[in-house]
Amino acid sequence: MVMGRRVDDADFREFVEVRYGDLLRTAYLLTGTRDTAQDLVHDALLKAMRHWRTVDEPMAYVRRVMVNERTSRWRRLGLRELLTAAVPDRSRPDSTEAVVVRDELQAALDRLPVRMRAVLVLRYWEDLSEAEIAKTMGCSVGTVKSQAARGLARMREVLRLAPVARPAVRGELMRERA
Repeated sequence: MVMGRRVDDADFREFVEVRYGDLLRTAYLLTGTRDTAQDLVHDALLKAMRHWRTVDEPMAYVRRVMVNERTSRWRRLGLRELLTAAVPDRSRPDSTEAVVVRDELQAALDRLPVRMRAVLVLRYWEDLSEAEIAKTMGCSVGTVKSQAARGLARMREVLRLAPVARPAVRGELMRERA
């Protein structure tokens, strides 16, 4: 039940079944952790369910709710440090190139401010146009362009400063021996 009425919309159920994976991937890129991403999608779907009968573009609406909710959470929590008695265990790095590159990009994304990160995720992961991103985030196209340009520049800088050791490729080994 939502606000005194039961939501039996088959359309909403179908939307969740079809789009949940896409929403979860986007939320993961926005938050950086699976658990937080699941919470973000859950909260966004609850908000969407409340207004489902009035939503014209469900995917765009839920994306906007996720971006806004992520921004709100970040502002509420700020940049607090979490102090623990024990250092958390670190996982072993995977040796495949794809995983290394993904990890580098995720780490670079993690170092971006929330709005910059949201613009890059929506632009390059969701493949939205600048106008669609501006509408989703409630800002101007110029803001989207500047956030994207600054975000890419900052990611390049982060990736240049902290390269992760990559597995050697046979051609690289041959050049090193020569």
